[in-house]
Amino acid sequence: KTYLETLKWKVLPHPPCSPDIAPSDYHLFRSMAHGLADQHLHSYEDAKKWVDSWIASKDVSFFRRGIQMPPERWKKVVASDGQYF
Repeated sequence: KTYLETLKWKVLPHPPCSPDIAPSDYHLFRSMAHGLADQHLHSYEDAKKWVDSWIASKDVSFFRRGIQMPPERWKKVVASDGQYF
């Protein structure tokens, strides 16, 4: 924070839990949760196989969207004064 202030940047407070802006929450894990909805995994090995298969089933554009979306979502959070949307 101190270093950023020397750059004359305004440091905004970060909420403790921000599912609207955490790519893992709104993109990766949300998509994964939808895929897991009807699954019944009985062992660690089953879970690992499912996750490996799920990741392999996603094309490059899925991961690219997850990387490119945050700046737009961050703008929405700032525009909504930090409120969830």
